[in-house]
Amino acid sequence: MAPGLGAMGEKPAAATKHTTICLGSMANGLRGVYESGRTKDMEWRQTQLRGLISLLTDNEEEIFDVLHEDLGKHRGESFRDELGILVKSVKYTLQNLKKWMAPEKAEAPLVAFPATAMVVPEPLGVVLIFSCWNLPLGLALEPLSGALAAGNAIVLKPSELAPATAAFLAANIPKYLDSTAVKVVLGGPNVGEELMEHRWDKVLFTGSARVGRIIMTKAAKHLTPVALELGSKCPCIVDWLDGKRDRQIAVNRIIGAKWSTCAGQACIAIDHILVEEKFAPILIELLKSTLKRFMAKPGSMARILNEKHFQRLSAYLTWLLLLCTVVTWTARH
Repeated sequence: MAPGLGAMGEKPAAATKHTTICLGSMANGLRGVYESGRTKDMEWRQTQLRGLISLLTDNEEEIFDVLHEDLGKHRGESFRDELGILVKSVKYTLQNLKKWMAPEKAEAPLVAFPATAMVVPEPLGVVLIFSCWNLPLGLALEPLSGALAAGNAIVLKPSELAPATAAFLAANIPKYLDSTAVKVVLGGPNVGEELMEHRWDKVLFTGSARVGRIIMTKAAKHLTPVALELGSKCPCIVDWLDGKRDRQIAVNRIIGAKWSTCAGQACIAIDHILVEEKFAPILIELLKSTLKRFMAKPGSMARILNEKHFQRLSAYLTWLLLLCTVVTWTARH
């Protein structure tokens, strides 16, 4: 499910007009801040990155709480996949910022002799970021940190499907970052649609391919460059299982790759296994027994996002049971 763009709902024309005016005013204000040149200054960028680190370290307990409220994530998973890796990433960016901002010499064509050439990194302008619900903190603040380091003004649209994390970001980002250059916009699909009606210098989107097409279509109106991080297929191929130890190692890795990140609700999670038929029975039994052992304690794994997603996954089991019944009946007759 996409963060902020999806099935459109009916709403009054007056509300639409009011939202459009507010968002348009915000976008114009951000462009004014960017064009003032303030965000290009290295000291400003460093200050924002330090503020982002403080936001994460000062509010560690609250971050654990909101991620648990939205997705049932264990503290260990939240630190490993979101909080800890974010702090490390932002610190790395801060350490390397001066080097990344420095101009680099480039080769000039002979016709330009005796001129010299330089590649000078420049910010793009005003950046719009759509984050997703399965890593609602990490995939909101990771692109935000990159956009800040590059000297842009930013609008962040967190996913409405992780409301506690979205509310946390909206409440705390203005406290730690430059509130005139970094805005957080809350809301559902209609707000996402309205945001895409305005001109941005870059749009970053994490979500489904279906909504990615909507984003690209709307961005084309303004010739806005878009970076899409989309979900897809993630197969695991098992072509050999030799020896008890190797079998168990393979199964441990498969289970870790499937369920360790947000209960498998991630683009990097294995979604199907291709295995030689002769190894299938062994693999299935090992997966069942190992999964029970790994997930023995309640609360050790994140939960499925909502009822709709739970029913979708349950339908796979129903379909498989029906398929097995059909296959068995066919074999007997």
